[in-house]
Amino acid sequence: MMLAQSDGRREPLPCSSSIARCTVSCISVFLTQLALCAVPLFFTDSPLLIQLPLSALLLLLVLGFGGWFRRLLGIQASAPAFVFFSIIFTWGVYVFIIRKAISRFMDSVFNAEVVILIIGLFRIMSKDPGFVVHQSCSSNEVDDISVVGFEVQNEHRVRYCKSCRAYVKGFDHHCPAFGNCIGQSNHVLFMVLLLGFLTTEASYIVCASQFTRKPQALEGIQLEANPSAILAKSTMIFSLLQVLWQGLFLAWHVYCVCFNIRTDEWVNWKKYPEFQMSASSQSGENHVRMRFINPYDKGIVDNVKEFLTLNV
Repeated sequence: MMLAQSDGRREPLPCSSSIARCTVSCISVFLTQLALCAVPLFFTDSPLLIQLPLSALLLLLVLGFGGWFRRLLGIQASAPAFVFFSIIFTWGVYVFIIRKAISRFMDSVFNAEVVILIIGLFRIMSKDPGFVVHQSCSSNEVDDISVVGFEVQNEHRVRYCKSCRAYVKGFDHHCPAFGNCIGQSNHVLFMVLLLGFLTTEASYIVCASQFTRKPQALEGIQLEANPSAILAKSTMIFSLLQVLWQGLFLAWHVYCVCFNIRTDEWVNWKKYPEFQMSASSQSGENHVRMRFINPYDKGIVDNVKEFLTLNV
């Protein structure tokens, strides 16, 4: 059986549908950020450790209600557009509010980080993750067993993505935030971009913190009566929440790289025979237990080297 690079990836949405989804995502970003302003507005004297979980709870409620409301009206949003407009919103707050309290060096660094982040975002959204297709039949006709057989024979870890309805080399997971699969051809870019998000958000937290601590930047107005300061504080908390979960997400993927395992393989290892090893049953048991084994683990150093040469 032969597999080749697929020329027929998912059909793009009509222009009118894409514009509608982007518009809904843009409105969702503004409503979400507006709702988060309630925490520093009504809990000004509360410490950050109190404001942080309150903001997280409020964020979950707003996103959950927004999803329910969109389903009720039959409208859809775009997760990549939501990510993009969130970056633009935060950047706008920085440019028009926070920037005046930041040094030229830090200002140049942060603006450069945002520009690089946006370029990387569009790059990973458009980059082929490693789609493959059977040459003699459609992808719907290729079963899991034949793909596993291809993988074992040719040492390609080909997995099926239900979201893209396509087979992907080195499939790790489907990323809704980027609207694309993460596979062999864009896994390194994904890790770099994730690190870029963390770095940019950390820089914004530093800048927003400097702004809220400089009385001259607030023009002598108290936080309770200053919408600019409230917006700076709410976006800082939002960025801090992003850093917390993205940091854990990055740590997980670093672990996967070090041990040469994909997220899909870890979650669904019982679907793939090469990760299964028969374990001797205990006395009195008639069934054979299956244990997890990673046949691709070559040691941390070799695993990292293999990961860094995925695109080569």
